[in-house]
Amino acid sequence: MRVTRIYTGDDGQSHFEDIDVGTGSGGTQRSADFPATAVGLRESDGARDLDFHPAPRRQLVVVLAGRLEIEVGDGAKREFGPGEMFLADDTSGQGHILRDIGGPHRGVVVPLASEFDLEAFRGG
Repeated sequence: MRVTRIYTGDDGQSHFEDIDVGTGSGGTQRSADFPATAVGLRESDGARDLDFHPAPRRQLVVVLAGRLEIEVGDGAKREFGPGEMFLADDTSGQGHILRDIGGPHRGVVVPLASEFDLEAFRGG
């Protein structure tokens, strides 16, 4: 399964990276367990249009309803809809732009523990 990582590059701007996580055979893929500190729920009215901002913490976001558009420092944009997820890992630098583009948004936010290992998450 694919998770899009939003990270801060050496240039201080945010960028996208696609990560394939999960191992297994047959019809089941599962990532390794990773340490998290909490699970939160988020809901917006569908009118968010947040200018550049860094992620408040390293967190995995799973979209349950609505559509989001994220724009990174080089101008690239991606949309995320129900069932899609991203790893907000750009906690420094310029950050990213976030827009609601498909009605009210509902999502699950999983703040990651400080010992979260990105390489283990990648399956490496």
